[in-house]
Amino acid sequence: MENARRTTLGAAIFVLICFFLPWVQVSCLGVRDSESGFGLARSGDHSLWLVPILMIVVLMLCLTRVVRERAPWLFSLVGISSGLISAWLIYRERTSSGLSSKLIPTFWTMWYWLGMIASLIVTSGAYWFYKRRIRAP
Repeated sequence: MENARRTTLGAAIFVLICFFLPWVQVSCLGVRDSESGFGLARSGDHSLWLVPILMIVVLMLCLTRVVRERAPWLFSLVGISSGLISAWLIYRERTSSGLSSKLIPTFWTMWYWLGMIASLIVTSGAYWFYKRRIRAP
């Protein structure tokens, strides 16, 4: 059970780190520019701010011993839903942003993809924690 909690904790921290690293890179005539999740949330879709907020909530619940021991269902529910919502918001940013063009090459960096994968790992880690917790001794 401790491994599931550590996995969820590590993945949530990694999502937070990836949020501040470059997600998209645009290049035109040798000039390159990049934008992080933080920059995209500031300038465009404000619902992207939910990604770091949800990960901070997961971190707080993961580090609170009382919640883990007395209400593991709450930690699992918040972890699973936060991971899924974050992954969906990250994916939606890529599909809804009009950054892709044939004239101006746009590349989604590995930090974008790793952030999305880490969000899904938060979900699976919280589910793993729940399954371990409810299993009969």
